[in-house]
Amino acid sequence: MTKIVIIGGVAGGASAAARARRLSETAEITMFERGPFVSFANCGLPYHIGGDIRERSKLLLQTPESFRARFNVDVRILSEVIAINADDHTVTVRDLSSGHEYLHPYDKLLLSPGAAPITPPIPGLRNPLTHSLRNIPDMDDILASLQHNQPRHVTVVGGGYIGLEMMEAFVQRGLSTTLLEQADQVMTAVDREMAGFVHQHIRAKGVDLRLNCGLQAVQYQEADPLGKLKLSLADGRSLTTDLLIMAIGVKPELTLAQQAGLAIGPLGGIAVNAQMQTSVADIYAVGDAIEHPQFNDREPMLAPLAGPANRQGRMAADNMLGDNQLYSGTQGTAICKVFDLAVATTGFNERRLQAKGLNYHKAYVHAASHAGYYPGAEPVSFKLLFCPDSGAIYGAQAVGKDGVDKRIDVMAMAYRMGMTVEQLQQVELTYAPPFGSAKDVVNQAAFVASNSRAGLSELIHYHQLDALGDDAILLDVRNPAELSKLGQIEGSINIPVDELRQRMHELPQDKEIIVICQVGLRGHVATRQLLNRGYRARNLSGGFKTYAAAKL
Repeated sequence: MTKIVIIGGVAGGASAAARARRLSETAEITMFERGPFVSFANCGLPYHIGGDIRERSKLLLQTPESFRARFNVDVRILSEVIAINADDHTVTVRDLSSGHEYLHPYDKLLLSPGAAPITPPIPGLRNPLTHSLRNIPDMDDILASLQHNQPRHVTVVGGGYIGLEMMEAFVQRGLSTTLLEQADQVMTAVDREMAGFVHQHIRAKGVDLRLNCGLQAVQYQEADPLGKLKLSLADGRSLTTDLLIMAIGVKPELTLAQQAGLAIGPLGGIAVNAQMQTSVADIYAVGDAIEHPQFNDREPMLAPLAGPANRQGRMAADNMLGDNQLYSGTQGTAICKVFDLAVATTGFNERRLQAKGLNYHKAYVHAASHAGYYPGAEPVSFKLLFCPDSGAIYGAQAVGKDGVDKRIDVMAMAYRMGMTVEQLQQVELTYAPPFGSAKDVVNQAAFVASNSRAGLSELIHYHQLDALGDDAILLDVRNPAELSKLGQIEGSINIPVDELRQRMHELPQDKEIIVICQVGLRGHVATRQLLNRGYRARNLSGGFKTYAAAKL
């Protein structure tokens, strides 16, 4: 009989426990959780605060009683494992209710401690009006503070997933909200110009979004009847707020791993191999605490995502019971709701590609979520990253109000399967006017990338325009009404695409023509006309829409 001990529940630990029982009725499975809840929907916490999930009980996925009834797992909550005794194959457990400590044996041990919110060394952070969000007790504390203090203004620090979700929750509750982000963009999993669409949307919702603005100090002002916080900001200004949420990120929980002598990887997570084994015999680790092997190149990455944690827990259970399952890597596929928008990504972003020194090209398209003539179509802004030599897909990002999730899911599969952009052109996706287009956003991005690789349309990107010399001119082929309404790039001349054949003689043949339209489609048409007439021409990928978003 195999004795399996699991430290930590939620995604990785709970999945491992359930899988182990489905594989073996004789294994003795014990799960220790230092908190009061063993399996809860931590991704749903901000949505309960905002009111989308009304019943708190909906967040409680399993209880110790339900786990025992269905899976015959001995779940011990409020039980903190304070030491792993690897030589003896035991763990030291402290019952937090009584303070009693005892030893518990194991044959196989799984670590699933998760990640803890990063607490920066900012003076004054420890006060009753400052919170972070990791678990249900944290959520309860925030809700209690909202009820007791009745804040009118809330400040959220950090523009990652939790920060964005908490920002939305407070706006939904009718609170004036400021979002502080030290970087020049929110959601750094996507590239800066894609985040620009999110910045525009956040500000349109009335949020005081401050980029390149870190928090330097906090002063708790008790003189106020309910207390207030004075925030000192990196830009020299100050801000008074009633409630402060710290959401600048998480870091792997390493206390037990370090005590047990487990190898820690270069990024600060527990090092594991493809079988989810640590450096110490019979100890496995999964979830937010580990360094995930990156899909494709196997380099380490930190990915606090529920999907990988669940799959890793399942795989670790297989291997603890004698199988040899291999984890193929984490892609970093993720999506975030920001009010009416969704922003999603899979695979490499540009920063990652640059850090790896890989040669890459990119293509942007802006197309409708379904047939434009059918009511309710919304624009989807899509970015495709690919290898210019082989055509291999490196990654994709998308922003929009509808259809973003399914496009990135398609791209996640294409990336996982090693497809090229030429193969992506041929992907057959469902089409009917209420659901998609005959030429889907995904196909259109592949068309642009394939045209680029075939030399049919050389692309130029928004960030390259500043480097142009006197031997290039900017040609905007939109209609004059669009320019007056949407703006234009300074110094560009205007010849609408439908007039270009008749007016091409107005353009100098000794200069390169940089063609601009709203989203890139008319630009491609104009570029082909110019190339066919012997001009040198490049098309601004993604058009003025991408250019403008990059400046937001």
